[in-house]
Amino acid sequence: MKTAGCLPQTRIHYALILGCLSALGPLYTDLYLPALPQITHDFLTTSSATQLSLTATLIGLGLGQLIFGPLSDRLGRRPPLLISLLILVVASWTCYFAVNVEQLILARFIQGVMGSGGVVISRAIARDKYQSSALTQFFALLMMINGIAPIIAPVVGGILLTWLNWRDIFMVLGIASSLLLIFSHFQISETLPKPLRHKGSFISVFGQLGNLVLQRRFIGLCLTQGFILAGMFAYIGASSFVLQEHYHLSAQLYSLCFAANGLGLIIAAQISARLAKRWGELVVLKGVLILAITSAALLVVIGFIDASLWLLLPILFITISVNSMIGTTGTMLAMQEVPAQSGGSASALLGACMFVLGGISAPLSGLGGSSTAAMAITIFGCYAIAFIIFTCLIGWREPIPPVDECIKQ
Repeated sequence: MKTAGCLPQTRIHYALILGCLSALGPLYTDLYLPALPQITHDFLTTSSATQLSLTATLIGLGLGQLIFGPLSDRLGRRPPLLISLLILVVASWTCYFAVNVEQLILARFIQGVMGSGGVVISRAIARDKYQSSALTQFFALLMMINGIAPIIAPVVGGILLTWLNWRDIFMVLGIASSLLLIFSHFQISETLPKPLRHKGSFISVFGQLGNLVLQRRFIGLCLTQGFILAGMFAYIGASSFVLQEHYHLSAQLYSLCFAANGLGLIIAAQISARLAKRWGELVVLKGVLILAITSAALLVVIGFIDASLWLLLPILFITISVNSMIGTTGTMLAMQEVPAQSGGSASALLGACMFVLGGISAPLSGLGGSSTAAMAITIFGCYAIAFIIFTCLIGWREPIPPVDECIKQ
């Protein structure tokens, strides 16, 4: 099928395009984080109510992937992608004109649903193009590019708040969505040919989701990543209040701290790719899970003793950075469990687990207001559940079959 534009041939150029699409999630969640206290003040509401706008986005990002993933298996990758980006532009400007927190929450939910198109389809396109270790290397490259968003987004948000107000952040998102729509129209071609698309009805296409849920290794990897990322979103939802209100950092200094953790995500992704090449993805995943729950436990101790900022930040850095290591290895292992024609559905379930669980954990961490302990307990709880799920559904001795065997199954 001929489409507008053509796919770039170099892996880095290709990863840059997909990275921009997959970065829609962190971009739409992180850019306005420094403005959460300002939004709370302007709408005369509570911090928990304001955090519901973050929750709405995360849940939208999760549920939307369950729609766009199967649709991309049936219709191809390109049409659902362009439709999602078009509506995303409208939703972004709706946030700009919101007159109360309820309207903002609704518009943010729509933003999340439509932003999920780029997130889920970018992973499906990667699955179309790469397999095995090449897929791991590509996901690591994608994670590196994707990691730029958490670094830049809060810094840009803090700068915008210095000169403008929180509404202008959504104006920037509206402009960015418009540019991404134009760019995708001319640069993204179809990667799932008609012979490889799901041939059944739309009902049967969505029925693939049920079949994937019954695959023990796949759903185990999905839930493991989902709860680990839920821990990170607990940090995202509470960190602006903890660091700005409890530790009295300015919006700009908070943005720099947040950016440092984003840099950790990039570095960790590249380390995991190198380690996986030598030891294998499953070995790396197991080791990082142990590191994750250990660092989260230390974070709880720091929260209860109300330690200084200089003790909190390095432990928090490790606790958050492990997300990209688990994401890189876990995503590759999960995606190799399914054939290409189910790549969109598999990507959808991965994303749904991550963002829906993240949407639930974010307001939980906010119940403690600016309490460091509340944030730390929520993160540790999410990591502990991930550890238990991995132990029960994957195990510490069971190997993951090679990709060819998985596809035959």
